[in-house]
This record gives sequence, C-alpha cells and structure tokens, in this order.
Amino acid sequence: MTLLSMEGVDVHYGDFQALYGIDLRLDEGETLAVIGANGAGKSTLLKTIAGLLRPSRGTVCFAGQDVGPLPAHRRVALGVALTPEGRRVFPSLSVEENLLVGAHLARTGPWRLSTVYELFPLVGERRTAMGHHLSGGEQQAVAIGRSLMSNPRLLLLDEVSLGLAPVVVARLYAALPAIAASGTTVLIVEQDVNQALRVADRVQCLLEGRTVLAGAADAFTREQIAGAYFGV
Repeated sequence: MTLLSMEGVDVHYGDFQALYGIDLRLDEGETLAVIGANGAGKSTLLKTIAGLLRPSRGTVCFAGQDVGPLPAHRRVALGVALTPEGRRVFPSLSVEENLLVGAHLARTGPWRLSTVYELFPLVGERRTAMGHHLSGGEQQAVAIGRSLMSNPRLLLLDEVSLGLAPVVVARLYAALPAIAASGTTVLIVEQDVNQALRVADRVQCLLEGRTVLAGAADAFTREQIAGAYFGV
C-alpha cells in the first residue's frame, strides 16, 4: 500500500523556489533515504510532508488523503511525525518530560515510555536529566523517541548524523531496523550516504531542488550515486 505520495510539488520561500516538480512514493513498511548536499532541498521536503510548509504547486497525499490543506498538528494525529534537524530538545524539561510531549497527540500503537527506553537504554538511564545536560547523541536519541511516542505510521528523520561522532551515529542507526520492524515507515534525510544506504530500501537524490536519481538502494553503483549527489 502506498502510504505517502507527492506529485509535481513545487515549494517556495517567498520568491525563492526550493523544490521543483518533486514526485515521491513511499510504500507502507519501506525505508526511503533522501540524500543530497547542503541546499539540495532535503529539509524543505520533510517540512512540506510534515505540514510546516505548503506547496505552491502539486499534491501531497498520506494514506490516500490529500493532506495539502492540513496543518502540522493534524498530520501528527494522522500518523506523521518529524524529528527535526538540530534535535530541538526542550532544555528546561527532563528527558521523560520531553518524551511525554511527543505523546500529546498519540495514536494507539507500540511506542510508549517503556518501549522507547528499551530501544535506547541510555535514554532510560538519563530519564531524570534535564535537556540542557544531554550530549548531542543523547539529545538525538531523545528527539527520535519523542517522535515515536506519537506512534507514527510515518517517521521523518532529518539529518540524524549531523554533528555527531561516528560511534554515536552507528548506535542511532542500529535502532532503525527495530523501528521499521514495529511497523513504522521511515523517511530519512541524510548527508552521510553510507549510513543511509545501509538501512534504506530505496534512495532518492536531490540536487538544487530536483530529483536526479531514484530507485532501489542496491540498484546504483557508488559512482552513480556520487555523480548524482555532486551533479557531475
């Protein structure tokens, strides 16, 4: 079943056009990696799916429903959750309080405090710590857990590896198969191509707001992916 589809989507910031005619399909249970360099339009794409930006042209459908007119909180209630770039953990709240914020519009499903702590044991150990006392990796794990607390059908992950040490990134990526196994569909935006391709079923590469490569993650050579990534 197609869970998410986008057809001919343009997105503008005022007079500046960030996305050009984007088509995208994501089936339920899939993991899609959207890759590209800085400024490719990856975060804009996620914000458009989440409802933080509105397309100037084209359609965004979720579970067969046109969600273009719906604000972000309505999309959360339908099952769309965004883990934003930069984590955005609330510094004055504890780890557990940050997680409970994510449950405000929660759907019925497998994710609750106990299962998030099982997925990220360090988060459970730090449950009483305040947000501003967490390391970057701990904040990223809390941000992902906060999204899971809404029991999303579609989890949007924006730049999981940004600013983190490789060993921390590896631990975070090690949790993604368990998330997918729970029935959650995952769309991950990432500059770290190697990490993204290890967990993805399909890949879509953006360059200056346009799709320049799309298909099964194992269908392309590294040279083809690098060429699309850098536009050469």
